[in-house]
Amino acid sequence: MTFPRRYRSLAALAILPLGVLLLLPPSVQAEAPQPVPPPVLDEPVPVSATTETAVLAGGCFWGVQGVFQHVDGVTKAVSGYAGGDKSTAQYLSVENGDTGHAEAVEITYDPHKISYGKLLQIFFSVAHDPTELNRQGPDSGPQYRSAIFARTPEQQKVATAYIGQLDRSGQFRAAIATRVEPDKGFFPAEAYHQDFLAQNPTYPYIAINDLPKVRGLAQMFPELYRDKPVLVNLTTN
Repeated sequence: MTFPRRYRSLAALAILPLGVLLLLPPSVQAEAPQPVPPPVLDEPVPVSATTETAVLAGGCFWGVQGVFQHVDGVTKAVSGYAGGDKSTAQYLSVENGDTGHAEAVEITYDPHKISYGKLLQIFFSVAHDPTELNRQGPDSGPQYRSAIFARTPEQQKVATAYIGQLDRSGQFRAAIATRVEPDKGFFPAEAYHQDFLAQNPTYPYIAINDLPKVRGLAQMFPELYRDKPVLVNLTTN
């Protein structure tokens, strides 16, 4: 297996103790959580549907998946690729940045327990920094862009309205770079990417960039946080 660039780029940090990694300066660590208000416009609770899906991209899918696996009401969160063709939905192709794909996560959720708008609130506040354009933390390129792949006209309406709401609110230091994009299909990533945060909590990239996001979720949304993540590989504890 050829290891992803982020494995290789942080290889020098792997020899450092976890305690030292967590003391690295803020410029090297993940962005702090940003409290944001809930969306004024949200999807209505469906009468009969018990399962819906959302596709969100916010940098490396390890962290986005890891956050939503800890959200109550989410029944599955799968790392994968969105925005491009099926023929190029492989990591080594997507890593080049010219496939149209973004690293994304498909979130399956119970709309009677959590709304689409609440998922977006978590996405904008703790899962990533939505003001970063074509990058996120140490990763750069359009494959790490911030994007919402709306699956229904209602999702597109809610997402577009929420971006406008947050931009007008002045909550962020810069304009929101997140774009609402057409749903061209979601393609699950390779098995070694699934549940990466849950299986590798001491891996340097995870410790520096992603575990702070999970802690932010627990602090900012205690009513929605669950300690045990829902995993893709259910045989993994």
